[in-house]
Amino acid sequence: MTRRSGPGESAARTFEALPPAKGSRAPFAESWWGREWLRSLEESSLDSGRLSRGRTYARGGAVGPVSVAPGSVGASVHGSRRTPYRSTVRVEQLTDRQWDQLLDMIAERAANIAALLDGEMPAGLADDAAAAGVPLLPGPQDLDPECSCPDWGYPCKHAAALCYQVARLLDRDPFVLLLLRGRGERELMDELGRRNAARASAEAAASATTMGAGPAVAPARPGDPAGPAFAFRTALPSLPGPPPLPDRPGRRPALVDSAVPEPGLDPAALELLAADTATRAHHLLSGALGARHAGTVPPAPLTEWQDAVRLAATHATLDVFARIASNCGRTPGELAAATRAWRHGGAASLDVLESPWNPPALCLERAREALRADWADGTPPRLRAWRNRWTVEGRDAQLRLSRDGLWYPYTKDEGTWWPAGPPDADPAVVLTALLAT
Repeated sequence: MTRRSGPGESAARTFEALPPAKGSRAPFAESWWGREWLRSLEESSLDSGRLSRGRTYARGGAVGPVSVAPGSVGASVHGSRRTPYRSTVRVEQLTDRQWDQLLDMIAERAANIAALLDGEMPAGLADDAAAAGVPLLPGPQDLDPECSCPDWGYPCKHAAALCYQVARLLDRDPFVLLLLRGRGERELMDELGRRNAARASAEAAASATTMGAGPAVAPARPGDPAGPAFAFRTALPSLPGPPPLPDRPGRRPALVDSAVPEPGLDPAALELLAADTATRAHHLLSGALGARHAGTVPPAPLTEWQDAVRLAATHATLDVFARIASNCGRTPGELAAATRAWRHGGAASLDVLESPWNPPALCLERAREALRADWADGTPPRLRAWRNRWTVEGRDAQLRLSRDGLWYPYTKDEGTWWPAGPPDADPAVVLTALLAT
């Protein structure tokens, strides 16, 4: 296996655990490159049953945070025992010569770079690379799975679950595939910038030679219109990249011991608000620098109670929790349930906790049909319905439907219903995970 060292080694990325997949019949990969990844997995597998179990694990949220590095991807996968297994899939990295060919192909067309930045893998690029002997997409037998479980399957169900989860990551970010092949996004974009600049310089020099001796760009004079000045330019250099995202939000100011506060001022509260502002600014900048930022809609403004719950969920200390509970006139138990709900889905999840509502009857009937169709033996547990809530008879388990069509799991503890996990559009996925706990 060819292995690069140097800058690519520092490009490793870790992705948070993805929520359960939507629906038991929905495809894991929507992009064509994600489907190619799964085709490689499924054509090299020796046991379709293990693949099926892997899909079930991945759909149910059994795969933890996924670490992607040049040549390998790994994650902890929860199986039948309490301690998760460690699964890894290795992919052969491209050689320096192959990378040189691939980078030339990408830089040759501005549309290739634009597509990558927009979260797309150009189909023409993959075809051209394959024709030149550069295996951008993995083929059968190119994936090398390993797992700490005792199963000798190729792959075992835990490694298969990891592969299905990687397909979802590839849908979101094609640079994951390029990182597996050996180089990270920042390294690639820097190299493409250098190649674009060199190409523009060469084209300008060639144009100057064609036009004869003299500068390629006429000097501009005060008062000259911009059009004639730019007409002499044969090529413009590429725009600089966006500013780098800081690793973490800025450090909050230390106000408590700095001076005697004015009457009515609370230094500890100001410190918290400053830290929260830095955290939110870092989150907004991260979204603005993302490939899918264009066209997104700003979130709706929060109410005072929603913002208080968000603060308690974001800055989870006993002092902050006690302050917010006291100032909002809520009991600690009410705020604890609200913060847990917020962590599973923000304002929509908080609404599910606090506001029962009447969904359309047709919507509930379709959900029941989907539950019966997706259940393993066709006979799901008996459910007692009230408004948007389905309670499992004989169990302290409940499903709640949100206004945007997602089902949230709940469990009862000492007479109180508590949010129990992330939502899913498929009630069968949520109920299966809920009853398995």
